[in-house]
Amino acid sequence: MSPSLSAVPTPITVHAPSKVNLHLGVGALRDDGYHDLTTVFQALSLGDDISVTTADELTVSTTGEGADHVPDDPTNLAARAAIELAAWAGRDPAAAITISKQIPVAGGMAGGSADAAGALVALAALWNLDVDRETLNTIAAKLGSDVPFGLHGATALGTGRGERLIPILSRGQFHWVLALAREGLSTPAVYGELDRLRATRSDDADHETPSPDDLLQALAAGEPSRVATLLHNDLQPAALSLQPTLRRTLRAGVDAGALNGVVSGSGPTCAFLCADEAAAVNVAAELSGAGVAKGVRIASGPVPGARVV
Repeated sequence: MSPSLSAVPTPITVHAPSKVNLHLGVGALRDDGYHDLTTVFQALSLGDDISVTTADELTVSTTGEGADHVPDDPTNLAARAAIELAAWAGRDPAAAITISKQIPVAGGMAGGSADAAGALVALAALWNLDVDRETLNTIAAKLGSDVPFGLHGATALGTGRGERLIPILSRGQFHWVLALAREGLSTPAVYGELDRLRATRSDDADHETPSPDDLLQALAAGEPSRVATLLHNDLQPAALSLQPTLRRTLRAGVDAGALNGVVSGSGPTCAFLCADEAAAVNVAAELSGAGVAKGVRIASGPVPGARVV
């Protein structure tokens, strides 16, 4: 007699979005080693798929974009998510987690955080947990500053370390071209470089980041051309200091017809806002031929946070 098909575990798959920071203001270094942030996140269609099945022990494996650089041990953020969620539920964290990556590793687009958010949603479903969104957000914040936004998605204002979120009205779709760098950047290294640059520039001692209020108004109005002029990232000078070739990438994107470009988060991915979908296709084609990036992707936003597919 052939084995029953129902004996084969059915994976639960969650799609988790990447993010771009339309605005990232970084405060002074705090005593605890963190910085106070004011940031405007937008979730993008480029994302990772996280699948989970029942297993005798906790395992994690990764395929796709940059998989060789993703750990397959408990330091993987998705594995840590499993451990934290299981601890909350009072159960063993045994599960097989498989991550199919499209988000660049160490690219400033919160790929690891997206995987953690996806793992939380997928495992809550696999384990039939009665867990509300507020509890998931609390667990997510313990894992990393960007993980709560991986759950939230859409467009949001983040404060604190970026984990405290307020939803933002954003009309219409925004079309992006993403230039993937040949080498990643360590987030701590970029923040460290920012601190170094500020310490060596006396004129930056009283650094003030522009308010995101005008950006929020432009998002609510659904005006890409206005949003483009308001893109801002305090970490960009530090990323450019560590990877000077990104200056050429930013110039190439604007020369190709993008409305504006910005280093995403801690970098080194450069995100270019375009007038519409057709313009994004044209900019992507130009950038692909310019030889300034390892790869080029087209994405749109805002999209929902981590969700079962």
